[in-house]
Amino acid sequence: MECRVLSIQSHVVRGYVGNKSATFPLQVLGFEVDSINSVQFSNHTGYAHWKGQVLTAEELNVLYEGIKLNNVNHYDYILTGYSRDISFLETVVDIIKELKKANPSLIYVFCCCCCCCLFQYVPENLLPVYKNKVVPLADILTPNQFEAELLTGRKINTEEDAIEVMDLLHKMGPETVVLTSTDLPSKQGDQFLVALGSQKIKKPDGTNTDQKICMDIPKVDAVFVGTGDLFAAMMLAWTHHHPKDLKTACEKTVSVMHHVIKRTITYANEMAGPGKRPTPAQLELRMVQSKADIENPTIVVEAKVLQKSSQ
Repeated sequence: MECRVLSIQSHVVRGYVGNKSATFPLQVLGFEVDSINSVQFSNHTGYAHWKGQVLTAEELNVLYEGIKLNNVNHYDYILTGYSRDISFLETVVDIIKELKKANPSLIYVFCCCCCCCLFQYVPENLLPVYKNKVVPLADILTPNQFEAELLTGRKINTEEDAIEVMDLLHKMGPETVVLTSTDLPSKQGDQFLVALGSQKIKKPDGTNTDQKICMDIPKVDAVFVGTGDLFAAMMLAWTHHHPKDLKTACEKTVSVMHHVIKRTITYANEMAGPGKRPTPAQLELRMVQSKADIENPTIVVEAKVLQKSSQ
């Protein structure tokens, strides 16, 4: 059956971030994607110059009302990311609540890749909206270490700390939490970063299963933009195909990321030339060129099961 996603994220004319990072990969994997652009910029803000417009809460309401009037506001998934003010964010929350009421099986994926930027560049009174209104609605949450610490108020210094933080995030609402990157030391050396995931699933008999996994991901010496948005989109896709198998979903998600990033850095270095660091334009994700890897990723990162229990 057709699976439809409502994605409310940023948009850029040139490059890949927000909806541009999420839409093509999801479509390649068979999802219908309806996109609302929270901002429309010429390019991401890592360039020397950027121009564009920001969608207001009122304008978001107008777009959503148009969808409702035509009775096509029926979704299986919602994916959200960057939001810059409280009124816009609270409008997003209202939309999610309405869609979840219409379809109790709807899954909300919240890409937290914006939280650290929001905390640094906008008033701190936005953070409680995320903690108290957005996260409790989320079914799948993909923060990095800083964002997870920000949302829970707990520091991560050990693997046990990370597990505790993921459990705290579960208590806030999400059934699936993936810490996309941490500063924890990898057993494979300093050329790897550690990611962890946790999933709680309720069985038909009423008991719960709990699976926690850990991955060692090869580092790449470059700054990429749009990777968090791609990660969240791939988690949406692969948890859809493997709803009760966090290990497989994470392995496929991280392997897609590896292939896209490897292809991107290879191209960027070739364009920059020997001894030169690539520019932001050269480091734009090679998304179209990675179509085959998105569709059928060769697994290059295996997840280790840390804990699996029934309750």
